[in-house]
Amino acid sequence: MAILETKDLRKLYGSGENEVYALDGVSISVDEGEFVAVVGTSGSGKSTLLNMIGGLDRPTSGSVTIRGKELFKMKDEELTIFRRRNIGFVFQNYNLLPVLNVYENIVYPIEIDGAKADTEFVRQIIHTLGLEKKLKNMPNNLSGGQQQRVAIARALATKPAIILADEPTGNLDSKTSLDVILLMQSISKQFHQTTVLYFSIPLSLFCPLFSLR
Repeated sequence: MAILETKDLRKLYGSGENEVYALDGVSISVDEGEFVAVVGTSGSGKSTLLNMIGGLDRPTSGSVTIRGKELFKMKDEELTIFRRRNIGFVFQNYNLLPVLNVYENIVYPIEIDGAKADTEFVRQIIHTLGLEKKLKNMPNNLSGGQQQRVAIARALATKPAIILADEPTGNLDSKTSLDVILLMQSISKQFHQTTVLYFSIPLSLFCPLFSLR
């Protein structure tokens, strides 16, 4: 069953002779639990597509549907709440809050939504990601790979419909990159978590792991 669908997505910048399509009729479907990579060179529209799927930028035309809800038929406030509860983000630069420790970073998205963390589920995530001994550490005391594990845990903690990972290995060496991708694949299987990753780097090392789009 498709948990994510885009239909004929278009994003137009400029006008007249300066018109440029960042996206021109993109339609994709991702089933629940799929582990998918979107690959393309810089400027190919990957970030634009991610922003559309993540509800961060509205298309010129077309639609994005997650869990049966069409994102851009929602009002801004409704969309913000839906995004917070249904879409987890993992960024290249981790985007951890420097004034919060590891555990506080993981549960922060739940707390700002006024909800209570599922402590058993969060504990399971922390164990799976090997972060038990790092919970009181501040982000600046972690390696790049450890920071990305915290970012993955934070994205999972809200039990989102989908996780969007934008160049999640961009700041990591090749060995750590492979470790992170294998870990994300394992988590996708363990938690039946739909995950879409965006890359502009060569994927010869990772290709057997993905459904490529």
